[in-house]
Amino acid sequence: MTLTVRLPDRVEQELAEYCVKRRITKSEAVKQALMELLSANAGKPSAYDLGKDLFGPHTDAAPTEDIARHSTRLLREHFRGKRGHKPKARTAK
Repeated sequence: MTLTVRLPDRVEQELAEYCVKRRITKSEAVKQALMELLSANAGKPSAYDLGKDLFGPHTDAAPTEDIARHSTRLLREHFRGKRGHKPKARTAK
């Protein structure tokens, strides 16, 4: 397979120096770098897998109600407690 990549001048120069020191072709250096990159990331969990226990409800079950539709009520219940406790009435000063 042939692949064409545009490199910044600095990277191209560093690659050329690297290849001269190690007596390998640019193609071989790039192949080695890609194999190392791909093998280093193999088997690592994704960002989602690392944090999925921290996102949203801690259950895989489908919600039993439409949270978006009932957000006001659900927030009120959450902050007041589920007992329906109402705050004390304000008195005029």
